[in-house]
Amino acid sequence: MSDTIEREAPAKPVVPRLTSLAHGGGCGCKLAPSVLQQLLAEHPAAGPYKQLLVGTETGDDAAVWQIDAETCVVATTDFFMPMVDDPRDFGRIAATNAISDIYAMGGRPIMALAILGMPLGQLPIEATREILKGGAAICAEAGIPVAGGHSIDAPEPIYGLAVIGLLHPRNLRRNSGAKPGDALILTKALGVGIYSAAFKKGELAPAAYDEMLASVTLLNRIGAELAKDDDVHAVTDVTGFGILGHGLEMARGSGVTLRLRLADLPFLSEAERLAQEGRVTGASHRNWASYGEGVELPAALPDWRRHLLADPQTSGGLLISCAPERARDILAQIREAGYPAARIIGAVEAGPGRVVVD
Repeated sequence: MSDTIEREAPAKPVVPRLTSLAHGGGCGCKLAPSVLQQLLAEHPAAGPYKQLLVGTETGDDAAVWQIDAETCVVATTDFFMPMVDDPRDFGRIAATNAISDIYAMGGRPIMALAILGMPLGQLPIEATREILKGGAAICAEAGIPVAGGHSIDAPEPIYGLAVIGLLHPRNLRRNSGAKPGDALILTKALGVGIYSAAFKKGELAPAAYDEMLASVTLLNRIGAELAKDDDVHAVTDVTGFGILGHGLEMARGSGVTLRLRLADLPFLSEAERLAQEGRVTGASHRNWASYGEGVELPAALPDWRRHLLADPQTSGGLLISCAPERARDILAQIREAGYPAARIIGAVEAGPGRVVVD
C-alpha cells in the first residue's frame, strides 16, 4: 500500500463577472447631458487663453491648444466601467473609445496615459493585467505608446486613457462647423447600448457579441483623413448621448437644424428586435429626459424606436457634416477605409439649433 497521501488541489478562486461589479457600463455611465450642463454652467471659457482654440463651449470631443502656426496639441480623457466580462475586451473597447476623441477633432494621437481603478481583493491581478494588455494592444494598433498613467483602489472597475495628439490648425474639425445644405454621414451602426443591456442579462447571442466587439474596437482613424478635406465642415463622435444628443450638440453649436432620416440610420443587426423586447439602458431614459425638448420626432413614434435614437453608444462612429455634392464620394472613401456600416443619414438646414427626425 502506497504511503503517498493524495491531496485535493486547492479550489480556484471564483472570478466574478466584470459587469457584476459595476452599476453601469461603457459610455452609458456618463452623466446625463442636463447634469453636465449644470456642472459647466459657470465654467470659464477660454478667457485670456487665446491659444485655446477648443474648450468646453460647445461640448466638443477634445481640447485644442495652438502651439504655433503649424501645430496644435489635442488632449482628451475618457474612462468608464465594464460593459463586457472579458478583461482584454474591456481594455480594447475603452482604449478605442478614448482615442476616438483625437480622430474626431482631425488629429493624430501620439501617446496615451492609462487611468485605472480596480476593487482590490475582488479581481485577481491577472484580470487587471489583461485589461491593461487589451488597452495597450489598441494603442499599438493606433501607433502610440501607453507612456504611463495612474491607478487607484476603487469600489468598481474603471479603465480608460488620457490621450494626446497633434494636428495642423487647418485640419481642426469642430462639432460646430455644420452649414445649411450639408449632408450628414454616420460611420458606424447604432445600438451598442442595447446590445450591452442584453449582454448584462445574459441574452446576447455570441454572434451579436462578436458584431458589437468588431464595431466598438474599430478605430475612428478615418477622422484624421477626412479633416484634410475642405468639404468636410464638422465632425463629432457619437458616444454616450446617442445620435440625438450628439446631433443636438452639433446643431446648437453650429446654429442650424439637423434633419435625420430614420429609414437611413444604420443599426446593429439585432438592435431593433432587442429594443422592442425592452433591452434598453437607463442612460437612454436619462438622455431623452435631458434633451427631448430640442428634438422633434415623427408623430406616434413607438417608444422602442425613440430608445434606439437616444441609445448611448460606446466607441460609436463619427457624425460628419459635409458639402452635399461631395457626400457620395466621401461616403465611398469612408467605406473603402473599412467602415461598411457608413450611411448618408440626413441633411443640415437653416433654422434653430435642434434635431428633426423624419
